[in-house]
Order: sequence, then C-alpha cells, then structure tokens
Amino acid sequence: MMFNLIKEVGRGKKGAKNLSYEQARTGAEQIISGRATPAQIGAFLVAERIKMESADEILSFVDALRERIIRHPIPNSLDCAGPYDGRRKSFLATLPVAFVLAADGLPVTLHGCRTLPPKFGSTALDLFHSLKLYPDRCSPEALQTAADQTRFLFVPAERWCPPLADLRHLREEIGIRTLFNTAEKLLRYSDAPLQTVGVFHQTAVEKMQVLLTRIGVRRGLIVQGVDGSEDLPVNRRARITVVQGDNSQSMVLDPADYGFNDGELPVLEWTIEKQATHLLEVLEGQKSSTHRNMVIWNSGIRLWFAERVGTIEEGMERATQLLDDGLALERFQRWSKQIEAAASQSVDTSSPPPERA
Repeated sequence: MMFNLIKEVGRGKKGAKNLSYEQARTGAEQIISGRATPAQIGAFLVAERIKMESADEILSFVDALRERIIRHPIPNSLDCAGPYDGRRKSFLATLPVAFVLAADGLPVTLHGCRTLPPKFGSTALDLFHSLKLYPDRCSPEALQTAADQTRFLFVPAERWCPPLADLRHLREEIGIRTLFNTAEKLLRYSDAPLQTVGVFHQTAVEKMQVLLTRIGVRRGLIVQGVDGSEDLPVNRRARITVVQGDNSQSMVLDPADYGFNDGELPVLEWTIEKQATHLLEVLEGQKSSTHRNMVIWNSGIRLWFAERVGTIEEGMERATQLLDDGLALERFQRWSKQIEAAASQSVDTSSPPPERA
C-alpha cells in the first residue's frame, strides 16, 4: 500500500499528485502503526515535502494522531501551538506570556518536546529542563491537576502522543521539515476552542485557515511570527489573521502604533541558558529586561484575541499590571512547585533523555 502512495506523491514536481483524505489517512495509519518500513516513511515524507503537503493530507495525519493522544479537555482555553523545532533566533516569549494569561484567568495549553529538525532550536521543554523542572517525568494526572489549579497545562507531546516518540529518530535522520512539523501543532490536547499558531510565510496562511476550521477550533489566530512561531516581533510589523468559521480577517500590526520603539533587538546566540535568564527576568518584573515589551505585546494581543479585553491596548495594560504586581511570577512559581513535587514522586526517576549532540 505504501508503495502505491509513494508513487503518487513522488513523481516529481509536474507529475506528483495530492492524495485524497482517505488515501493519506491510509498512509498515516501505515506510518503511525509501524507497518511502513523506515525507508518507505522517509521516501513518503521527503516526496511530500518536495510536492508540498495539501490541507487534506495534513489533516489525515492530525486525525490519525489525535486518536492516539491523551486528552484533558479544558473549556474556554487557548492552545498556543509553537514549533516543536524550537527557537534559534528569538526569545521564547510564548512561555512567560502563558503565565501572564493564566494569571488573568485564561486557561492556556502549551505542548512540545525536546528539540527536533530542521532548526534544532530551544524548546519550552528544554528550557524547563535547564530550570530542573521535568514535566515529562510527571504522570498525565499530575499535569492535569497542576493545570486545574494554575490554569497552565504543559503537555510533553511524546508522552501524551507516543507515535511522535516512535518517529523521533527517523525525523532526526531525515533532518528536514516534514508534514509532522505542522500536524503535531494541531493535536489540541485540551480540546481548546481557541488556538494561536505561527507560520513562516504568507503562502501558508490560507492552508492553515482551512486546517484550523476543520480541526474544530472556534476561533483561530494565525501569526507570521519570529522563527515561524506564534510570537509577534516587537521591533517590526507583522501580519495576523483571525479565523472564525468560514470568515477570516487579516491585518498588519505595527508595534510602533502601540508605543513600542524598540528598534533592532540585540543579536544573541540563543542558548537555553539565555532563554531561561530572560524568562525569569521578565516574570520577576525587571523593567530593564530587553524582552519585557515582547511579552507585554504578545500578551495584549492574545487577551484581545480571546475576547477578555476590548482592545489590544487594554490587553497590554492588563499584562503590564500582572507582571508588575508579581501575579504572573506567582503563577509560574506555583506551577513549578507542583511539577517539582510530582516529578520527584514519579515512578519514572530516570534522567531526561540526553540532548542531541
């Protein structure tokens, strides 16, 4: 069966054909169940990358993976779907933003794993490990309890979706972006009705609009963010698209129109240690932090998107207050203590998997 599917998508740019949803779902089941050989999986993923995956093809993999995930439904929550290959050129602002939003009462879900190709950048899980926090050692029940008490759910994706762990080695060997880089962001572990997701290029926006609608998101926010993430830059304009049902609205947001005049941010080698330092500086309310404005900017936009405030300006004001009053830091500290306790009690006391050399 995989042989025939590979022939369809691997005929070269002119001859390759998009698979129907049903055909692609068959391929997804072959790959995810382990019935396809590594050579077949690699050939299929590379051929799809050359052809460019259709919305139907990506959706088939999303649906196949969602049948195998652990879910913890959280009503009225926001899923912040960042790239699993992490950040190499930007601050991982979505993490402190999540605690700002949680402190405001908006339930937030982040999900990810150790870094992956093609960027092999810093991920939220890598950052947690650097702070001696191991949510991937915690049981799903412990993470769910922490989420219920703090309004922040972090999902270690390879624990909650085992096929992603099974495919890690092969993806590392291939080394390029594949359809899994998109599909894994759309699994909605908390069945969140709100989702924000990043894309690199405007050409990907239309496809993402279709995907967000078809996976059941009530309201979606597509961001042409830094490093292809859901984080908007604070030193230049960026385009966002709000999707609700069959309707969508695109707009270009200029931080300068909202009082930010950051100019070019300092060029950093974004090690995981630097990520952790800036995370703590922002949450601790250090107003001199270079990346505080980025957190306020993105928090304000997400509070507006989630309809907790009427304008982005109101969202920024609320985010500033939550940082200055120490409420975002308190939320992070409370979650961290619960994770430390749960990880220490876990039957899985092994060290976290080694970092990629």
